[in-house]
Amino acid sequence: MSDNRIKEHPILPIIKQKKILFYWNGKLLKAHEGEVISSALFANGIRIFGHHPKDGSAQGMFCANGQCAKCAVIADGVPVKSCMTEVTPNMKVKSVEGLPVLPEVEREPDISGIEHLKFDVLIIGGGPAGLSAAIELGENNIKTLLVDDKSELGGKLVLQTHKFFGSVEDSYAGTRGNDIGKMLAEKVLHSYPPDKGERKGVETWTNSIALYVYKDKKVGIIKDGVYKLIAPKIVLNATGAREKFLRFKGNTLAGIYGAGAFQTLANRDLVKPAEKLFIVGGGNVGLIAGYHALQAGIDVVGLAEVLPKCGGYKVHADKLKRLGVPIYTSHTVISANGEKEVSSVTIAQIDKHFQPLAGTEKTFECDTILIAVGLEPVSEFAEEAKTAGIKVYSAGDAFEIAEASSAVFNGKIVGLKIARELDADVGEIPESWYEKAEILKSEPGKICPMKTPEVEEGVMPIIHCIEEIPCNPCITVCPTNSIYIKGDPIMGLPYFKGKCTGCGKCVAICPGLAITLVDFRKDAEFPAVTLPYEVFNFKIEKGDKVRCDDIDGNVLGTFKVTAVVDVKANNKTQLIRIQVPKEIAKRVASFRIQNEEVTKPLKETISPDRLQDDEMVCLCERVTADKIKELIRKGITDMNQIKAITRAGMGPCGAKTCDNLIKQILRQEGIPEDEIEPNTRRPLFIEIPLGKFADGEQYE
Repeated sequence: MSDNRIKEHPILPIIKQKKILFYWNGKLLKAHEGEVISSALFANGIRIFGHHPKDGSAQGMFCANGQCAKCAVIADGVPVKSCMTEVTPNMKVKSVEGLPVLPEVEREPDISGIEHLKFDVLIIGGGPAGLSAAIELGENNIKTLLVDDKSELGGKLVLQTHKFFGSVEDSYAGTRGNDIGKMLAEKVLHSYPPDKGERKGVETWTNSIALYVYKDKKVGIIKDGVYKLIAPKIVLNATGAREKFLRFKGNTLAGIYGAGAFQTLANRDLVKPAEKLFIVGGGNVGLIAGYHALQAGIDVVGLAEVLPKCGGYKVHADKLKRLGVPIYTSHTVISANGEKEVSSVTIAQIDKHFQPLAGTEKTFECDTILIAVGLEPVSEFAEEAKTAGIKVYSAGDAFEIAEASSAVFNGKIVGLKIARELDADVGEIPESWYEKAEILKSEPGKICPMKTPEVEEGVMPIIHCIEEIPCNPCITVCPTNSIYIKGDPIMGLPYFKGKCTGCGKCVAICPGLAITLVDFRKDAEFPAVTLPYEVFNFKIEKGDKVRCDDIDGNVLGTFKVTAVVDVKANNKTQLIRIQVPKEIAKRVASFRIQNEEVTKPLKETISPDRLQDDEMVCLCERVTADKIKELIRKGITDMNQIKAITRAGMGPCGAKTCDNLIKQILRQEGIPEDEIEPNTRRPLFIEIPLGKFADGEQYE
């Protein structure tokens, strides 16, 4: 078997892990202690986990977050989600081929021994919003339980190796996401005050899955495999968001998954999930995933965005373009190509009605397609808590999709609101906080013309940040206070005015890698330009020649590296110094690292039959778009009726994937939203063996 583990990473430490042995379809393989089955399989070069019982198509992975069921395997005789189940020594894992045979239950379980617990607050989700709220509740001595389904707190912060935007004061701007996750988790884990009678504060349960909010105001939770019932006064839903899927030809092939799954493999488990990656979706999620791929040593073939410009921050898109990743705006994916796994992808330009233009197709070789076409809040817990009559709040992406920096700050506000609700001695939340919260979650503002200092002497920062986004670390780090923000102190554009010492702190801290330093002091004709660099598993050394780009990725020329500064104070951002002619010094923004050959389309374009409407809508039950359209054209707009006829939504994921796709088809068929009867959710949000509801022992 191949070894697909990442052995070098510019940001993440490579820690030697204890090896354990497990079996895959009878063959002995190695895993790391504590890692989940799916990551262990990917590390061993296995991306197909089984075959669908209905059509025999290859099954792999999509979300790596327990929301779908594509990664199902049989572990020691029991069907499990491989992305949520840890490997144990000598575990016997088998692929799902057809319908699995469940093991015999030796005796009837006793349901009398279930533990009932009371808390003032139950927080579901240990990501940025849940942790920030928990810190406030802990400081106010509120008896709180925080549950998360992963083994480590932090949510998606654990997966983020880039520096965060936002405010330094309120959301750790300029600090890497994974470091923010550790800091927040550390505060929560130490929030218990000294014992004074009844112990209060924040209790945390990891490896714990919230299943449902019942009408008797209790929440069922599986903690380390044991079922418990929690009676909270208030529920805070901080469960984050789930990724949306996309309808296109070949969307069932193995090797198609979401950004969260990709980042889980690469940044949490240090497993290389691809060799050649193509990204669909130009929001911040897709753009950041592309950057993370480069840091993991993966070729990024290209990125397609259906809109005329990327929806994410311009600095994120610029980073990719400058490093050599082409971005195809006004393009859509036509098909994923291959037999069982992805071997290539075909994209095409679209017209103003979002229809593909014949003759514009391009096919690229790749082994993985990353889908990053939006998120939807995981809102079911909040809805059911309201139905049960429990006071409920939501925070972070579970409330509104925004950046993690916004979730951190909004979680803090919600935590204080809940503390006040429970009569804690909390003063009024300042109105300025709400104003700042709105700014942190705001969309990018206008793009302004690039302005640079006219002088050609001394040393100065050149700020290539020309889009209004919530971000201010550069103004906080300047030792001479010579970087300012025009207008709003977070949302405005930064500019330089004053004296620069050439320290390079602003270059190193900028989350968008959008500041360079130009130094005329030693050579006025060929000044030194200092550039930030964070992908140094693609090594750049003194004496190398690099192809320098401007802000938009246009090549300015090839120049020699004169120094590489790698110091601890710069938080794993190298400073690369080159000498260039003064005519272009202020225009140099970065340099290319990716081989252009990787990004070229194939000579032969694969163009699927567009007349067939056979794209898969329901991956669990194998329901295609034409079956859904046929019912809609007969006048059926009730999602439950569509489900009853086609079984779309009856699969293991509980309609989490297909619900959006069916609604999309209804809209395309001209059905107004108020005429669509929504799908009725199943009683439990996560599929679970019935034996788990027993007396705490393992019944499967």
